[in-house]
Order: sequence, then structure tokens, then C-alpha cells
Amino acid sequence: MNEMIPLPAATVAVVRDAHGGIEVLMLQRNLRSGFVAGVHLFPGGAVDEADAAVEAAKLCCGLDDRAASRILGLAAGGLAYWVAAIRESFEEAGILLACDRYGKLVSLSDERAAGRFLVHRREINAGEREFIAMLHEEGLQLAADRLTFFGHWITPVGAPRRYDTRFFLAAAPEGQEPLHDSLETIDHLWVHPSVALDRQRKGEFKMRTPTVHTLKKFADYDTVASLCNGIARDEIPAILPRITRDGKRLLPGDPGYEEAVGEKGRGEWS
Repeated sequence: MNEMIPLPAATVAVVRDAHGGIEVLMLQRNLRSGFVAGVHLFPGGAVDEADAAVEAAKLCCGLDDRAASRILGLAAGGLAYWVAAIRESFEEAGILLACDRYGKLVSLSDERAAGRFLVHRREINAGEREFIAMLHEEGLQLAADRLTFFGHWITPVGAPRRYDTRFFLAAAPEGQEPLHDSLETIDHLWVHPSVALDRQRKGEFKMRTPTVHTLKKFADYDTVASLCNGIARDEIPAILPRITRDGKRLLPGDPGYEEAVGEKGRGEWS
């Protein structure tokens, strides 16, 4: 039987400066979800066909497909990951990383604007409106140049669903407040990375391996500026966890990693 090919996906960690250090936006998946139910994670999801459309690429600020693909180590199609990350952030968390024709990030502090974009979001999530169509209507472009690529994780072999996920970092835009969609996600919160990790150790948060490792990286930084400057790398290798026969998760470099073989149905991240 052929092994399942991982689907392209994108995730964006939205961060902000706060008292005592940075905070990261986390969402909690619906407890009834068929995939990663109840897990705390960052906004993200699979790359859609529309994310790779020429029309979407034309709406990206400061980044074209050639440059994006080079950053990701792809021959072509890299820009679709940036589009997917921004789209998913809006659909799942209500955070819109987009700018007007002057390059200013959109603000939703105005009550009328907030209400208008709330309607947009509901229609997009209901499949009644296209994300790109909303951008055209509002005269906005995707703030692709505000996202920093910093991680690449591939779901272990044997998982019921597999994703080839690029991780991005973005500073929270001013004048916007997150709001979970109450469909795929049931809660949201701003949390210090170290606090989230402590809650995970206490069993209060359920998080997947890539999320835990990302938060460990974030915990080393005190400000968004230092995080953005320090986390970017020229080369970012793909990390493919492996599952031992007894269910232990191993990362490249861990003892036993080369010998580990994932068992079908037991390859999900934890």
C-alpha cells in the first residue's frame, strides 16, 4: 500500500509585546473535531487551490512567487503558503494581515469596519464568499512581507492525516482583536510561551509536538522585535518525527530515531 502523501499546509504564530515578555495567540480546537480535538494550537490549515492562483499572488505585498519559493526551497508555488497562512488567520482567528494601498495594516478598531469584516468572515467560512474577492472589495493586499518563515514540520508516517506544514511568525496588527470562529475553534487566548508550556506539563493544555517546540523557541525572547530578528534562518530543515513501537515520539538526532518506524494509525503528533 502506498504511503499517504502529506498535504501542503501553513500555520502562523501571531505574537505581541506584553508585560513580562511576548504573548502568542493560541486557539483551542473544537472538542468534537475529528482531528486534533481540544488541542491548543496556532491558526493554520491546508493550502487551498485558490491560495496558489495568479490572482492571489498579485495581491501579495513585497513578495513574489520566485522569492517565496526560494525561501522555502521549492521550485515554484511557495507564495501559496503565505496566502494560506494569512487566510487561515482571518478565517479561524479573525486576525487579518492585510494592508491598504499605502502599505498600512488594516485596523478594525472602528465599530463599523469591525462589523463589516465580521460579516465577510462569516460568509467566507460558510463558503458564500471568496477570500480574494473580499480583498478586492475592500481594496486590500496581503501583508506577505510581514510574515517570517521559521519552521517546517511533516506529520509522521502512519498518521491518519498527514501535512507538510510551513510555520510563519507575524506581529499582531494594531486595532485588531482575535475572535475564535466557534466552529473549528471554541476558544482563544493570548499567553506567554512559558505559561503555555507549564500548562501543558500540568495537563491543562493539550498541544502537538511542533507547537511545544515552537513555544520553547519563543520563550527565549523578551520582545517581538528580538524574536523576529533571532528566529529567522537561511536554511530551515524539514523535521519529520518518528514513532517507536511503544508510541514514543522521536525527532531527528534523538537516540533510536533512525531505527524507529511509525505504525499505521499511531503517527499523530502529540
